[in-house]
Amino acid sequence: MKVFTAVIEKCPETGLYVGFVPGFPGAHSQGTTLDELNKNLQEVLEMLLDDGEPRLESEFIGTQNLLVA
Repeated sequence: MKVFTAVIEKCPETGLYVGFVPGFPGAHSQGTTLDELNKNLQEVLEMLLDDGEPRLESEFIGTQNLLVA
């Protein structure tokens, strides 16, 4: 079992949740709810992992809050 971190955003135009795994080409999906997005991302990751171990282009480290005056 592998654990991947996904970045989740909500599109203001469509209202859809959009998610992607940083550095993992093709690992992205969308859904009308967070549960649907999670299921869709899991399906995409399983499909991509069927092709073998991924070669990640980068590694997710975290987020930062920035204060801009």
